[in-house]
Amino acid sequence: MSWRYRRIVLPENIRYLLHSRKGPNVFKILRHLPSLFSHDMAIDLGTANTLVYVKGQGIVLSEPSVVAINKDTGKARAVGNEAKNMIGRTPGNIVAIRPMKDGVIADFEITEQMLRYFIQKVHNRKRLPAWPRVAVSVPSGITAVERRAVVESAVQAGAKKVYIIEEPMAAAIGAGLPVQEPQGCMIVDIGGGTTEVAVIALGGIVFPKSIRTAGDEMDQAIMQHLKRTYNLMIGERTAEEIKMTIGSAFPLKEEMEMQVKGRDQVLGLPKVITITSEEIRDSLKEPVREIVEAVRVTLERTPPELSADIVDRGVVLAGGGALLRGLDQLIAQETGLHVTVAEDPLGAVVLGGGKFLEELKHFKPEEI
Repeated sequence: MSWRYRRIVLPENIRYLLHSRKGPNVFKILRHLPSLFSHDMAIDLGTANTLVYVKGQGIVLSEPSVVAINKDTGKARAVGNEAKNMIGRTPGNIVAIRPMKDGVIADFEITEQMLRYFIQKVHNRKRLPAWPRVAVSVPSGITAVERRAVVESAVQAGAKKVYIIEEPMAAAIGAGLPVQEPQGCMIVDIGGGTTEVAVIALGGIVFPKSIRTAGDEMDQAIMQHLKRTYNLMIGERTAEEIKMTIGSAFPLKEEMEMQVKGRDQVLGLPKVITITSEEIRDSLKEPVREIVEAVRVTLERTPPELSADIVDRGVVLAGGGALLRGLDQLIAQETGLHVTVAEDPLGAVVLGGGKFLEELKHFKPEEI
């Protein structure tokens, strides 16, 4: 019979208590023990994807915010990656649903099922009871009712305490911006349902701008272009693939082509066409213009002293939309500022939420 041993590295505060000159202080050790089994987690509950960060482990889950529901029972048949693969391919009694729309909850019950599934999936990996403190990021422009829906959903899914952090603040923290300093910094978080633009200083958002134009609108623009130009019907997954493969906001050094398969709207038969990066860039002009305009409006309403700081520090892009080729170049051209993309644009919000939980004393958390 073989035994496998796992080395447990104790936190520094507990090691100190164990090796104290006066001997181990049992009561103090017991008081610190809960930190060993902390389930503190940050959740980026996005329109397109949900990410989960667990203290001490980093990002442990990143899956699509999609739930496949059995219409007969109302129960979830699949969640996340498995559910996304079912989009457009389900039988009559199964429907794939995105319970989040424009960054807020569109279907409370399905969102609760999705959150519960993701939280339990993370905890099963640790094999520990599930009563975590949870930081959930929300768009800066949502209503009190929408905010309450997010909190209730997290509580019903198993959270002990829920802290709300606005997405631009979380993205700025996750991107490594010095949000606690008096100097201003600017973040542009382009998600699936919303784009969040904010100027941040002294640990607070000085001016936020939230628009419901982001990655999903880009996908819709591509779908409409192919429908109008080629009578070709494609799904959301194909549109997203086109955007990621040849999409751009600024002229490329070498333009690209791509074959696309879909259904002919007139004949109803399968059809294959070849599209170019130039025409896709043209189809994305309107949603991209709205994002650039949101940045410009934010800059116009920023206090002069903070504007000077932004000139020095530039603008940081985060979120999946920041990965659109040439978007940083276009914003730089339109604003005259230095624009960079965060090191991990997809994970910036949830990483910021995790750091927020670990350094609560430095912030003014909204605990619910």
